[in-house]
Amino acid sequence: MEQTPLKPLIVLTGATAVGKSTLAVILAEKFCGEIVSADSRQVYTGMDIATAKPSPEDLRRVPHHLIDIVPPDSEFTLPDFQRLASSAIEDIQQRGNLPFLVGGTMLYINAMCEGWEVPHVAPDLEYRRKLEEEVAEHGAEALFLELQQLDPEACAHIIPNNARRIIRALEVYRSTGRKFSEVHGKRGASYRILKLGLTLEREALYQRADERIEEMFRRGLVEETRRLLETGYAPSSPAMTGLGYGQVGAYLRGEMSLDEAKNRMRFATHRYIRQQHTWFRRDPAIIWLDATESNYASQAEAAIENFLREWNFLSGSNVL
Repeated sequence: MEQTPLKPLIVLTGATAVGKSTLAVILAEKFCGEIVSADSRQVYTGMDIATAKPSPEDLRRVPHHLIDIVPPDSEFTLPDFQRLASSAIEDIQQRGNLPFLVGGTMLYINAMCEGWEVPHVAPDLEYRRKLEEEVAEHGAEALFLELQQLDPEACAHIIPNNARRIIRALEVYRSTGRKFSEVHGKRGASYRILKLGLTLEREALYQRADERIEEMFRRGLVEETRRLLETGYAPSSPAMTGLGYGQVGAYLRGEMSLDEAKNRMRFATHRYIRQQHTWFRRDPAIIWLDATESNYASQAEAAIENFLREWNFLSGSNVL
């Protein structure tokens, strides 16, 4: 008995600052699409500058989902993302539009594309507070080294300074006695997926990231961080440890100069870019587009058209 082909999903990824958001809007307008953010920081309200959220103009041009949905001190887990992203994608498909999953958080993208089944382990608040105190005193990378000894496979999907995810992996290990990488299964994709990636030569990408950091400070990153702290969000809040806010928070507390905060933000961003590229190399299904080529958007459009033609043939549909 023949099965109905899975509905299409376009994934657009790439390193931070490479230009994913701009390309996503162009493609979504071309194909009656809607964008589902796969960015672990854009979910937080009131945090607009360092998270590089889409501009108000882009938000008007194309519907976006999973942006500005939780406050900065909320726990937002991978299962939360999977549940909300799945719901958004299904809603987009039911309305006859094409969903675009867009972002550089490969943990989120892999979970959706591979159908990860993540365990629902209740938080161990006392143990979590103990680990958070260790992070405050010694930094997240000390815990990362501990996790590497216990579960190196899990570390392949976690950034060394992402304290929240490191703590969660250790918490699951403590609660279940099993590695985090072992307790989730993969049920397989729920969609027919085309993966596109936007890329730049590494040094050019570093330069673009540095220019974007300068623009963030010109747009008011210091003032935005001060407002968040004055609102009552602690420096250890999940979102406040992210790129930009952690460094500026240290500046506002008098722990470093503004120039040092900028330099540390640049260093951390470059390291994040290197880690993203390590993740990308593990996925041979990504079709890479060179952002220096003048026709990269046309190349992406052609790839999507071919993909949809094949899906139309298999399903008897006509979405082009």
